[in-house]
Amino acid sequence: MVGPQTQRQAVGVMRSEAAVSERRACGLVKVHRATCRYRRRRVEDPRLRERLRELAATRRRFGYRRLKILLKREGFAVNHKRVYRLYVEEKLGLRRKRGRRRMPTTAARVPLKLPGRPDEVWTMDFTQDAFASGRKFRTLNLMDGFTRDAPRIEVDTSLPGQRVVRVLEELKRRGRKPEAIVIDNGTEFTSQVVDQWAYENQVQLHFITPGRPMENGFIESFNGKFRDECLNENWFLDLADAREKIETWRCDYNQVRPHSALGYLTPEEFAKSWAATGRGKDAGGARLENASRFPLSHNPDGCQRVVTTAVLENPNPEKVSLSLD
Repeated sequence: MVGPQTQRQAVGVMRSEAAVSERRACGLVKVHRATCRYRRRRVEDPRLRERLRELAATRRRFGYRRLKILLKREGFAVNHKRVYRLYVEEKLGLRRKRGRRRMPTTAARVPLKLPGRPDEVWTMDFTQDAFASGRKFRTLNLMDGFTRDAPRIEVDTSLPGQRVVRVLEELKRRGRKPEAIVIDNGTEFTSQVVDQWAYENQVQLHFITPGRPMENGFIESFNGKFRDECLNENWFLDLADAREKIETWRCDYNQVRPHSALGYLTPEEFAKSWAATGRGKDAGGARLENASRFPLSHNPDGCQRVVTTAVLENPNPEKVSLSLD
């Protein structure tokens, strides 16, 4: 019996069944009499519990921390402990799918350098899903490593290197062009058209080591959120339906979804804040979202910052693009 409520119930059962005094029953259960006599004085707001259930039903893959941010935006005076208690009582938590265990590698990981301004380093990768008919489609995901915003998610059944260049050119016409792009060694990215575009636009292509996606952690983290919150949560009828739903999620990700690595600001809010103050993630007090912490002691307004150092240089000189010349 680890909870006070359970202990009070045990004392009540012992007093009614064994006809012992409250003092004797509390001594046998090893609970203070004050705990046994305690009556909760907190007045619960039924609107808070109902709104939490509604948000959890809409944002099924959001944890209690992000739901707390959304509740505070709507004017509810709550902290993470209260939201966590209601979150547990309502049984809103979803079990995470655990992958198979892998043997630890002895090779040293290559850390990534944290960018210091918008459009300094982008990351780019593909994901795959299927329509209701079973036909597969692909998405080209692009993300700014500094503001964490997703400038584009291109959806189609085929995305060759020429299509990648077309997407980058369209973003360039809108005023978005990175200084460097971190990518894997897929045939679309190693194609001559992509390399030629990078050379002509003075964009450095940094290829990760083959078979080591953790060297491109920004886009891998984004892909996980994208699959968990969008691809796994929707049923796509055709290409037009997939494009509409994925674009809706992308706008929500940039403008509404609080990002823990940005101090629970949205990417759009963080970009505006940086443009106004000129302060980056480290100066602004943002934290890494994978920092270890106890659930109830998490405080996005006062926890200790975690800063990592990294380099962009590729340890494999054979994989350096011609655009670096």
